[in-house]
Amino acid sequence: MLRVKSFEFSPIQENTYILYNEFNECVIIDPGCYSDTEKDRLAAFINKMELTPKMLLNTHCHLDHVFGNKFVAEKYGLTLQIHEGERVVLEDSPVRGLMYGMPFDSYAGELVFLQEGEVLRLGEDELEIRLTPGHSPASLSFYSKKDGFVISGDALFKRSIGRTDLPGGDYETLINSIRGQLFVLPDSTKVYSGHGPETTIGEEKKQNPFFN
Repeated sequence: MLRVKSFEFSPIQENTYILYNEFNECVIIDPGCYSDTEKDRLAAFINKMELTPKMLLNTHCHLDHVFGNKFVAEKYGLTLQIHEGERVVLEDSPVRGLMYGMPFDSYAGELVFLQEGEVLRLGEDELEIRLTPGHSPASLSFYSKKDGFVISGDALFKRSIGRTDLPGGDYETLINSIRGQLFVLPDSTKVYSGHGPETTIGEEKKQNPFFN
């Protein structure tokens, strides 16, 4: 069984997720920890729960989702895993950081490229990779069928969707991604977004103004 721990990090209020199982293994998704205090909070939870980080994943590589990549990778000896289509976004993120007055040291190590339909395994648990572009060129969502949740990045929010005015964004592509990759999941599926509170697929199908 996968449990979900969320943190809200940086002035951009990004949601970072740790998924962990009964064997004390964990996956870190979109570490947005910017300050040393935020990095300490992330590490303190991992230490308190006696977790062993096994994977570092990005749903997409906009700066607020990658602030802590370098810290996590170096501290826990992990290689960043992203979709290949996000590589250019990752490489551009330090420039964006300067533009927004938030300079940071970006991850510059090796990359593992994830593929649509691939299944990631953490012990006995699985995360299905779903390609959900539109907010960014090749954003991914991570779906746990057994535990009934999806980490949607900035594709789908409670009563909203990701912005599409950034480089590589496209409104129609995002709408099609949500309809074809997320709204096909069971209505009871919990949605853990890149910003804001959790929701469910059923709620968003009925109440999200972009689909009504």
